[in-house]
Amino acid sequence: MKTLYVIRHAKSSWANPSQEDFDRPLNERGKRDAPRMGKRLSEKNIHPDLMVTSPAKRARSTAKRVAKVLAFPKEKIKKETKLYHAGEEVILKTIQDLKDKHNVVMLFGHNPGLTEFVNSFQDDEFDIDNMPTCGVVAFQLNIDSWKDASWGKGKMLFFDYPKSRED
Repeated sequence: MKTLYVIRHAKSSWANPSQEDFDRPLNERGKRDAPRMGKRLSEKNIHPDLMVTSPAKRARSTAKRVAKVLAFPKEKIKKETKLYHAGEEVILKTIQDLKDKHNVVMLFGHNPGLTEFVNSFQDDEFDIDNMPTCGVVAFQLNIDSWKDASWGKGKMLFFDYPKSRED
């Protein structure tokens, strides 16, 4: 059995219009939302074996803030270059390449790829129109090896995002 948490980066700043997209930091709301979502995951007693993130600054910052709340060592967060603006096929391949010793994995990335991925990956007809910033979709997979992950194999456990409720 494997568990996957797909997390979109928190709200990023557009304060500097000339800044490269890759280097955009989190804005103040993003800096608040990431630990809030980490707290919600902690309240569900979730402890990842591995965190994998896009190397973009806003995704890395989100992963680090969630990791801090979950007491996951930030130096163990794995940066995966191909997750930067990845489409659903690249995200699936990234998951299939995970080492099987990891049973609980959090993956941090970007839209529109994440929304497309979660809608194709789940075994349900429920579609998410747009995965909001700092949104989390949790999947349970009835597999022993990540290489067996495929479309329609993910049983959605929950979908949560900062504005879904007040903390």
